[in-house]
Amino acid sequence: MAKIYAVGVGPGDPELLTRKAERILREVPVICAPTANPADSSYALSLVEPFLDRDRQEVIIQVFPMRMDQAGLEEFWEEAAAEVAEKVRLGKDVAFITIGDPFLYSTFLYLYRIFREKYPDIPVEVVPGISSINAAAIAAGIPLGMGAERIAIIPAAFEQENLRKTLAEFDTVVLMKMSRVFDGIYELLRELGLDHKAVYVSRVGSPEQEVVFDLARLVGQKLDYLSLLIVRK
Repeated sequence: MAKIYAVGVGPGDPELLTRKAERILREVPVICAPTANPADSSYALSLVEPFLDRDRQEVIIQVFPMRMDQAGLEEFWEEAAAEVAEKVRLGKDVAFITIGDPFLYSTFLYLYRIFREKYPDIPVEVVPGISSINAAAIAAGIPLGMGAERIAIIPAAFEQENLRKTLAEFDTVVLMKMSRVFDGIYELLRELGLDHKAVYVSRVGSPEQEVVFDLARLVGQKLDYLSLLIVRK
């Protein structure tokens, strides 16, 4: 039977794809790529274009709106899952590509639940990818954890009420999805004396990569969605 592959394509450097990911992307007849807006191109797709043969492979762009209030988004996920399932029913392997790793704050996870519930007969194989967290720590030269140190990874936009406690309890805190709430996070870091123990990394691994230790200059700026903060005490 044909199957669904969830392929992690890494943080932004095509050379960071695993050999298995590249092999699958070259072989499958159908590639599904997510985007947040119909008018925008797929960042994940731009990373894997060198491995694709457009004459032989079908590329499907699927829209997954990104917003904190997820009411009404189920229909997008259901429609995307049905489209993928239809291709598999026709005997075609499908690779759903996602930035970073498929099981870490990935768009694919919205579909994975639906596949398990509504299409349990369709095999799903997950191909891990290098996460932006690992790549960002290396780009900034900051180890994530040593010995008995504790690490927290949180979606900052949803955790503002608990952020003070998290910063107090963990040695390293990685703040994902923080672009829209950065100013508030920065004020808290300043209050706790941690603003000089944090680094901002965006578009890691890509030609647009940015690593910023002076967080003050980012206040009031429109920050890239593909960015994170690492706070290491």
